Parts: sequence; structure tokens; C-alpha cells
Amino acid sequence: MDLNKQLIDKREASKLGGGADRIAKQHEKSKLTARERINLLLDENSFQEMGMFVEHRSDSFGLEKNKIPGDGVVTGYGTIHGRTVYVFSQDFTVLGGSLSETHAEKICKVMDLAIKNRAPIIGLNDSGGARIQEGVVSLAGYADIFYRNTLASGSIPQLSVVMGPCAGGAVYSPALTDFIFMVEDTSYMFVTGPNVVKTVTHEEVTSEDLGGAKAHAEKSGVNHFTSQNDVTVLHEVRDLMSYLPQNCETFAPHPTKFEFNPSKLDKIGSILPANSTLPYDMREVIDCMIDDNSFREVHKDFATNIVVGFARIEGRTIGVVANQPASLAGVLDIDASRKGARFVRFCDAFNIPLLCVEDVPGFLPGTDQEWRGIISHGAKLLYAFSEATVPRITVITRKAYGGAFDVMNSKNIGADLNFAWPTAEIAVMGAKGAAEIIFKREIATAENPEAKWKEKEQEYADMFANPYKAAERGFVDDVILPSETRSKLAAAFKMLEGKKEELPTKKHGNIPL
Repeated sequence: MDLNKQLIDKREASKLGGGADRIAKQHEKSKLTARERINLLLDENSFQEMGMFVEHRSDSFGLEKNKIPGDGVVTGYGTIHGRTVYVFSQDFTVLGGSLSETHAEKICKVMDLAIKNRAPIIGLNDSGGARIQEGVVSLAGYADIFYRNTLASGSIPQLSVVMGPCAGGAVYSPALTDFIFMVEDTSYMFVTGPNVVKTVTHEEVTSEDLGGAKAHAEKSGVNHFTSQNDVTVLHEVRDLMSYLPQNCETFAPHPTKFEFNPSKLDKIGSILPANSTLPYDMREVIDCMIDDNSFREVHKDFATNIVVGFARIEGRTIGVVANQPASLAGVLDIDASRKGARFVRFCDAFNIPLLCVEDVPGFLPGTDQEWRGIISHGAKLLYAFSEATVPRITVITRKAYGGAFDVMNSKNIGADLNFAWPTAEIAVMGAKGAAEIIFKREIATAENPEAKWKEKEQEYADMFANPYKAAERGFVDDVILPSETRSKLAAAFKMLEGKKEELPTKKHGNIPL
């Protein structure tokens, strides 16, 4: 027997997965195979496979007659932009990509290596769920993966790319990772599928409406990035990796070349409308501060009243958290607080400096918000900023009212530098509401209450609706022209590169979950 030929034949059998017919069906659904996905994700010829010949050990329900090398998941390591990453890619052509004992062991092995070697782990999910024929053994395999997700959390970046079904217990591994990518029309996530939903609640719903990419991007916030197809999503994962460090002890790559169009320095001062009650798109302001085409928005379609994402200033990666006046006037509500807090904590875990761009009129009032817990949810964002030890800078463009001023990375919760534009209004509340409270009796007894109200409103505005009272007390470090913002930020972040701050000794804090 030619032993070399035997090895080559076994390799080819493993690479075929479920066979040519099932690969063709995968392609008919506009989906790539597990190996095609890895080849697109990683640098060319960098993938080193592990566990190619692993087979399941089950002899129940005829499974002993259906053994395929690799057992439904391709695992190994390679590079993205020359940096080591670990990867697993579930193969739907093999028993629907279902998770067995050995399938889980392969995933756990690369996760263990990723944790030990301090490098990111990327999971390409395309699975029908637990392998029912193996019973509790497959469920235990999921728990093994979940446990490693929690060990890796905050230590190495974890990315989940949902490229097909992800249901039942399978959803909790992606939910424990840092970012989830989903593909329109071909991927979905849910704890219980449409049939169970119909049986229990009598609701008629499709898989797409229940747990598709759009539903999780707009409604639940589970999905961070939505892509049109497999090729696009894998390119977007590669792009995001260029903003992230290898682990919590290193820093993000710092490209030495960057571009910035100087005309944006003139544009930035004209973005805010003269009337402070009118909206504007905060993304335009952000764009005028950062390197050209460097903003990578996270959670774009969820809680649109706050904008979060990665950007670069003179090549340095930063995390941006900004109120969005174009949506709900930029107020903080439950979803915005959750979204912002999660992003802030990721940046802090991985040494990514934070820029807060503030224009916030307060927290969203109403029974719905109060009864659903705006107090504890708002406290999450407050907690996240307060515990962050990375460099933190705030720029107040317009409104900074009430408790929301404190929460949005104020000086008193540990921000390193706070800047304000001349248009900034830093006060307990807007002038109109404040005048009504402070001068209530005077207005009520005036000959012309409406005119008196306007007079007192202007009096309060002149006194407090500006950045100078805060600057006098040191709550704002400098009042700057909009055109000066980029240069101020570049100098400040460079100055703060050596920042070292330690929190009091503790096992961990108790964030208001």
C-alpha cells in the first residue's frame, strides 16, 4: 500500500465534506462552503488545518454508518493582515453542521490555543444545532464552548459570523462574543424557531422575521454588522480586524500613512444649524475630526439616537461614542444606554482610547422607559465610562443637559480632557424649562406672562446656556473652535498614550445588568 497516496486520499475525502451534491446545494442557496469561507477570510495560503481526520464516536440511530472526516467543522489557524488568528468554520454539508461531541472538541481545541497564545478567535457559524442523535453529549459540548467564551472574554477579541442557521443553544456562543456579523436572507438566530413559537404563542412568523439579520440589527440589537452575502461579510471581518489588537495586553495596529482632507476643517463649523432646536447628522461632525474614510460604525441600525464605532486619528485607532441629534434629538434611552455601554467596555478591555462627542438633551421621559428600567440601564453607560481606564476625551458640540451630561464621559467620572465648542450649552436643563421653574411666581404675576417668560428664558440662557460657566469651574478644559477639534484631539490622544490608571483591588465590579 502506498502510504503517501493513502494520506492524500484521506485529505481529499475530508475536503469534500458532505460530498459534491451537498456542496452544490450550498452554492444554490448563495452560500459558500466552510473551506471557501476560510480561504476568503484569511491571508492567501496561510491556513493551517487541525483535526482534519476527526470522526464522531456515536453508534446510535445509524450514525455509525455515516462518518465523515472532520465531523462538520473545519478548524485551524492562519493570518489576517499578517497577524495570527484562530478560526472554526461549521460545514453545513455534513449532517447539517450539527454539533456533536467531537465537533465541539475541535472547536474547544482552537479556542484553548487562542487563549493560550493571546490571539483572536473567529467563528463562522452555519449549523442546524445540537446533534439530536447524541443527546446530552452534544449539549455538554455547547457548554464547553460557552465556558471558553467567558474565559476569553476581555482577554482576546472574539468575532462570530453567522452565515446560516444558528438556533437553540447554538445562539449563546455568538452572544458571548464581542461582535456578531450576519448575512441578509441566508442567516438567522433564535432560541426557539417559528414552529415552536406558533405552538406556544400561536404567532405566525417566518424565520427571517423572527431572527433574520434585519430583525436582530434593528429590533434586538443582537446583530452588530449586516452584510449582503458571504463574500462581503468576510471582507468586512478582515477590515474590522485592522482596528483591533491581538489581545488585552497589546494595542491596535497604527498605520503610519493616513489621509485627511483639509477642507473638512472649514466644513465642520457650518454643520450645526443656527437654531439649537434643529437636528443635524452627528456622523458629519465625526467625519470632519477623523482620518478620511476611517469610520466603521457598529450597531448602525439599532438605537440610532447614539452612534458608536471605530475610527482613526493620524492612524491611531479610537472608539467613538456620540449622541445623534438626527434621531430622537439625541436623547439617551434604554437601548442607547445598553449600546453605548457595551461598546465602551469593549474599547476599555482592549486598550482602545475613547472619544465622546456630546449633544444630549437628557434621558427619554415616559412610563414605558421608567417601567422598563431606564434607571438601571442608564446606569450601565455611567458605569462603563466610570470604570474605563483607557484615554478618554469628550467634545461637547451643543447640548449637555442634566444627568445625561454626567453620564456622557464628564470630567467628574474620570474623563481625561473635556473640550467644548462655543455653541455648547451646559446646564441642568434647557433655558425654557429652567425659567418656568425658577421664575414661576414672577412670570405668573407679570402683566404679560408670555413676554416675562421669554425675558427670563433669555436671562437663564445668557447665564448658563454656554460653555463658560463650566470652563470657569474646570469641568471643561478648553473652549475651542470647531476647526481646531481635530488638531486638539490628535495632540491630546498622543499625550495620553502613556496613561496608566488602576482601579481599586476587586474580583470584579457589579455592573447594573
